Amino acid sequence: MTQYTDATRKKVVRQHIQDGRTLKSLAAEYGVSVASISNWIRAYREECQTNDEEKTQLELMEEVRKLRQEKAELEKENDFLKKAAAFFAKEID
Repeated sequence: MTQYTDATRKKVVRQHIQDGRTLKSLAAEYGVSVASISNWIRAYREECQTNDEEKTQLELMEEVRKLRQEKAELEKENDFLKKAAAFFAKEID
């Protein structure tokens, strides 16, 4: 059984929380079971209940993920509006 360092565990947890990576994709990349990753995430969230510094990090990771999702949505809307503007500009000519 492979032992993973605390740094590796935190990296995997961060990729899930902040980057939105699925447990399955992380398990495949790191060669660890989905159940283990799930346990690491649960343990980290429990640690955040008593460790203010880690709680702050968790909140920042969640905020980054939320902002990335909002940015992606706004970029899609912006692309749509650009195409619509180009379409209507042709209609006017």
